[in-house]
Amino acid sequence: MLESPTPKKRRRGRLFRFSSALVVLLAVAGYLVVQYVTGGRGGPGCKVVSGKDDGQQYEFSQEQTMNAATIAAVGTGRGMPERAVTIALATALQESQLVNIEHGDLDSLGLFQQRPSQGWGTKKEILDPTYAAGVFYEHLSKVDGYQKLPLTVAAQRVQRSGYPEAYAKHEPEATLLSAALTGQAAATLTCQGLPDSTRADTGPDAVRAALVRDFGRTVLKETGAEVTGAGSASKDKSKAKAKSTPAPSASATGGNSTVTLPVRSGSTRTGWQLAHWAVANSSVLHIERVSYAGREWAAGSADDPWHATATKAVGGVRIVTERQAGQK
Repeated sequence: MLESPTPKKRRRGRLFRFSSALVVLLAVAGYLVVQYVTGGRGGPGCKVVSGKDDGQQYEFSQEQTMNAATIAAVGTGRGMPERAVTIALATALQESQLVNIEHGDLDSLGLFQQRPSQGWGTKKEILDPTYAAGVFYEHLSKVDGYQKLPLTVAAQRVQRSGYPEAYAKHEPEATLLSAALTGQAAATLTCQGLPDSTRADTGPDAVRAALVRDFGRTVLKETGAEVTGAGSASKDKSKAKAKSTPAPSASATGGNSTVTLPVRSGSTRTGWQLAHWAVANSSVLHIERVSYAGREWAAGSADDPWHATATKAVGGVRIVTERQAGQK
């Protein structure tokens, strides 16, 4: 016959269970704090809403949103339509959850789980989100009538997946992301924008370099491509259309720099794409505020919509970012 535990032993058992539960709760809380502060893939960080006031919305981490913005920028930089961007985003959501992973089935890698052994590129190339998106669009453009095909069919003709029907389930969220990140839907993307402490490339030069990385040099060439101020100066040698359109500029204000990206009259969609791109990259580039067309987003306000500003529109997207280390 088993001996019943004494009251003293029962108290010790309860204390042990309580202590164990407390340790687990503290560990979970610590993990959530880290994810919140760093904008890691585990926490939402960003939200995209429908531009139709139908209540539809989806949440993503800052990392996922930044990768989505790159995919959209590469697509529009290549002249691909919004439908192509939606297909690309749905594909990446299914293949990697929009996280640039270094593993997968067999030798699959990156956002689209592309395989070096199948001619998609080297491991280094495939793990570059800009390259990966570009080569995806290159293959998609060769699919006859892809814009009229069901999304899952178009994606499968590029990917040749063992689960072709899986892409369709991501179409709703990909559609909202695409509308925001191509500028079709105004003021529909917002992020916490909490600065990534592991990144040191901040300031106007970093913003310019990231724009060129994602959109291609044309995005700056069309405006004369000059970024100056805050202790640094960068110029694009291209003179294309410089006289007709103001050049991107940066000015120092306190401890920050303001980068202005001119947007031509009637190009509101381009303006909102650039504004949403800046919000999506706010964590890594330490962007504090983005304003365009009388609306402004501020870091730390993921749950708040873009708010109206008293300042009149200046014909461009204004990006307020921290100065780069060493700038005066």
